[in-house]
Amino acid sequence: MTNAVRRTAACALTTGLALSLAACGGGRQYTVPKQACGVPISEKALDPFLVDGKKFTVLGKPLATGEGNCAIWVDEWLVVDLRLEKVDKLYDPMDELEAFRFTNREKMKDLPFARLGALGDASSMVSTGCAGPTADYLVVQIDVDGQADGDVAERRKHIQDFTLDFVPKVKKALDCTA
Repeated sequence: MTNAVRRTAACALTTGLALSLAACGGGRQYTVPKQACGVPISEKALDPFLVDGKKFTVLGKPLATGEGNCAIWVDEWLVVDLRLEKVDKLYDPMDELEAFRFTNREKMKDLPFARLGALGDASSMVSTGCAGPTADYLVVQIDVDGQADGDVAERRKHIQDFTLDFVPKVKKALDCTA
């Protein structure tokens, strides 16, 4: 076999391998929308919870309606579950009655908006004022896949980052004034 034939064969083999790997998939083959659950969503804040897959799906009621549950899925994998309740008083996420929602619950400190928050290994809960046309207070519960971002400390940081980005957007969508 001559050098020219070897180079041609090597190029053809490399090209074929590259095409077959691209056809096999892997990675993220979906686009993250600018809005999910009726609220603008930051791809950067959501990114740590996203998995490889083909289809990004949002199921449930838009949270901008004021109450409900909305979930973000990739293929058959629930990556983030979002719940919103309009309430008539401020609920403390650190109250013992709320402990069942968390693993390793800690109080969220230095919230950039008024009120109370708690953070767990795979969830967060914020109770905040709204004083809008539809609610006095809101409770936002965020749950993520407990296996996301394998390191628990890192996952907790990402949950807090997502919460701090998402809750003000929910309040804005609901025309909250407080």
